[in-house]
Amino acid sequence: MLISEAFAQAAAPAQAGADLMSLLPLFGILIIFYFILIRPQAKRAKEQKLMIEGLQRGDEVITNGGILGVIVNVSESYVIVEIAPGLEVTVLKSSVQTLLPKGTLKSIEPSKGGKSQKNKAIKSTSAEENKETQKVEEPSEVTEEITASNEKK
Repeated sequence: MLISEAFAQAAAPAQAGADLMSLLPLFGILIIFYFILIRPQAKRAKEQKLMIEGLQRGDEVITNGGILGVIVNVSESYVIVEIAPGLEVTVLKSSVQTLLPKGTLKSIEPSKGGKSQKNKAIKSTSAEENKETQKVEEPSEVTEEITASNEKK
């Protein structure tokens, strides 16, 4: 009985040291998470906050919804963005995602050449063929064909 008690007393200090060593990998993982995930996220949030606070009239921006425009007016919580000539939208300041360099919107503006070319069906003279082409074509083209055929008669 005395021998088993002696072994039990000697084993206790060795376990305390082992517990501390088993926590070392956990601390290492926490430090790695901090430098890989938490710190960069906080840095991006700080940069976004500074960008939103620095918004001013004339800045070209992209909203979270993907709308590109020029800031017309800035208030405490809202921004008025002109997305087309004469078309203004009021959005939250926090919904501004990116501040674009000046002149970006002019460089990506679509060409104002005209409408896309659509394949038009060949006009026919019989009434049955006219009905078939009316089903395929768009309503505006149908009305043009009907008025043109009425004028010919």
